Amino acid sequence: MTAASAVTVKKQHLIDPEICIRCNTCEESCPIDAITHDVNNYVVDDSICNDCMACVPPCPTGAIDNWIQVLSTNTYSVEEQFTWNELPEPQEVPEGVAQDMSEPVEVVPAEALSADEAALTNVANTPFTAAGASIPPWSAAHPYVNWYTHKNPVSATVVGNYRVTDSDTESDIHHIVLDFGDNPMPVLEGQSIAIFPPGNDANGRAHHARQYSIASPRDGERPGYNNLSITVKRVRAGHDSNPVDGVCSNYLCDLQKNDVVKVIGPFGSSFLMPNQPDANIVMICTGTGAAPMRAMTERCRRLTKENKFNGTLMLFFGARTERELPYFGPLMNLPKDFIDVNLALSRSADKPKKYVQDLIRERAHDVMNLLKDSKTCVYVCGLKGMEEGVLSALKDIVTESGRNWEDMHAELKAKGRLHFETY
Repeated sequence: MTAASAVTVKKQHLIDPEICIRCNTCEESCPIDAITHDVNNYVVDDSICNDCMACVPPCPTGAIDNWIQVLSTNTYSVEEQFTWNELPEPQEVPEGVAQDMSEPVEVVPAEALSADEAALTNVANTPFTAAGASIPPWSAAHPYVNWYTHKNPVSATVVGNYRVTDSDTESDIHHIVLDFGDNPMPVLEGQSIAIFPPGNDANGRAHHARQYSIASPRDGERPGYNNLSITVKRVRAGHDSNPVDGVCSNYLCDLQKNDVVKVIGPFGSSFLMPNQPDANIVMICTGTGAAPMRAMTERCRRLTKENKFNGTLMLFFGARTERELPYFGPLMNLPKDFIDVNLALSRSADKPKKYVQDLIRERAHDVMNLLKDSKTCVYVCGLKGMEEGVLSALKDIVTESGRNWEDMHAELKAKGRLHFETY
């Protein structure tokens, strides 16, 4: 046997560092822990990855969807991938080398399966194994993604920066409005953009872009203007509670009018609202998870004024206190016959401690009636820890109504009716 014949060609699964926005969805969705990261890049460990495709649908940018031709004796290690600024070119194949270029496992389209089939689908099919769907509602508008990338970011001008929590509270959350001038930025409710903070990290590399959900409807924060808004919380501590200033959040919260920022995006093709005029939307959020909910609510409010929306809106919004709840004032001014608002306050001095899942259970009858309606879509956005509580509450409601939760859960995901965006 010659040396050449002992070598084969394969497609190695790699993440494009130029497109990746470090949102962590790939690592969270990988069922076998084949994806990891350092301060520079998210990478795939070739010795673990089985090309199951579970990480592909959740990725908002498509950075994860890359398979590069390599020699079996020269695959790229995790350590090598950590140093990359861009993907390498396919490796040259010596004459006589056998090629094993079989495609990765195909993900079965969710819409092609019944609810029963969905419940039995292989683990590779992320739409049915993750908490929520990776496809949008059937009536959602077509989204544009990656309009601007790391190689061609767009400049946006700050036209407004307002604190939307009380000034004496610990939670410092800002509503920031960005104007794109003559540069198109086609966005839909539920999508996100990413912004580059200035300067370099400890290794001398430019900071990565940080992702933020869009808080305004598709026709702009101000209707008819080429602008949008985001909701940003100033970070003063890390996940370990030790003091640390968030690089991008503090930069954004301190922006002044007429400052210019570098933006890429938009991202996201599944966390999209339905376009039916009689659709029902159940929104469950905490903190800055309010951003996409504000966008959807404002979209429906504008449509209602034109008699183009007559569905039901139901909101479960969690915060420690009313004064730390972003957009509290404007939210309370919305007509009660337009949106059903349920506030879950965990540290209110004059009310018992409540979380969003508690209020979902309290409204079990109304929530279940909406879940049974095929025109209802459910959206959950906020800290990762809220997923388990929300799913548990929905399971209890469905089970107590006499329905099978596993079947309904599979159906909601298969039809793009249950969406999670947590971090």
